[in-house]
Amino acid sequence: METKLLEGQQAIELGAQLINKGEVVVFPTETVYGLGANAFDVNAVKKIYEAKGRPSDNPLIVHIYSKDQIPSLVSEITQNAKTLIDTFMPGPITIIMPKAPSIPKEVTGGLDTVGIRMPSHPIANAFLKACNCPIAAPSANVSTHISPTNAEDVYEDMQGRVPLIIQGGASEVGIESTIIDMTQDIPTILRPGGITQEMIASVLGACESFKGKVTVAKAPGMKYKHYAPLCPMVIAETFESMIKEYADKKAKGFNPIIIARDDIIKKLNGERYIDVGLNADETMRNIFASMHEGQRIADYIICQDFGMDGKNASVMNRVNKAAGGVRV
Repeated sequence: METKLLEGQQAIELGAQLINKGEVVVFPTETVYGLGANAFDVNAVKKIYEAKGRPSDNPLIVHIYSKDQIPSLVSEITQNAKTLIDTFMPGPITIIMPKAPSIPKEVTGGLDTVGIRMPSHPIANAFLKACNCPIAAPSANVSTHISPTNAEDVYEDMQGRVPLIIQGGASEVGIESTIIDMTQDIPTILRPGGITQEMIASVLGACESFKGKVTVAKAPGMKYKHYAPLCPMVIAETFESMIKEYADKKAKGFNPIIIARDDIIKKLNGERYIDVGLNADETMRNIFASMHEGQRIADYIICQDFGMDGKNASVMNRVNKAAGGVRV
């Protein structure tokens, strides 16, 4: 299959035509690039799983361009869900609600709930509106690989698997949306993202993060290995352990690289590095792109532990999964 990489109105129009013919299309969002298909078309949805090599019980998120679409996609909108919709949509949040009969089980991994998201990216909005149907979409990468935040990284991973990648520049947020389950007694975050637990609690008054053992994944990113570079990656708990790990791997013939913020980079003495910025927002925006670069130019990645406060916790959710929990 030839994969086209296009931008502008031509790309949006071609993308909508392909969607309406039952094909899959990659499109940009403010979080990461998505691999979309008509959520009502079971055969098209199956092509998402085929292109990614994704387990069929891993649910997809349904993307919309207007809040007016939501009532036709869910069977209930609680007052708390409406509050989140009004406060955070469009934006990097996915709200899980009971699904309407119109949503196929192939989209939801066999569950009776569905995640709804309205991207804030203008190209995503224009594409979704041109398709004139809800779009089921996970991140546009081969299953378990690093999520893409620019079209070039999508092309590197998905060339020959999809007919079209719509170019939309670098993603502004940089990691996948926050997923919150509104079918529980207490709203529960299943995947952290750019909308933090503190932000949600400030409007709902009560919110918790999922801490149990995952047997059935109600959201993407819960059950399977995710975000992993093609080379080994570890998390350095301290600056000293980072330098020791770098030296040890260098001595063993590896070509390591460090992913860190400016404050750590200033202390380095000749070690190779990738700079992810000054703060949590910049780190979130750059973390996946830095992992893509790391796997291209090195064979061993050592990543700083960014801490667990606010948005840093969302970043570390991805870093921990990418490293398989390995710490030094």
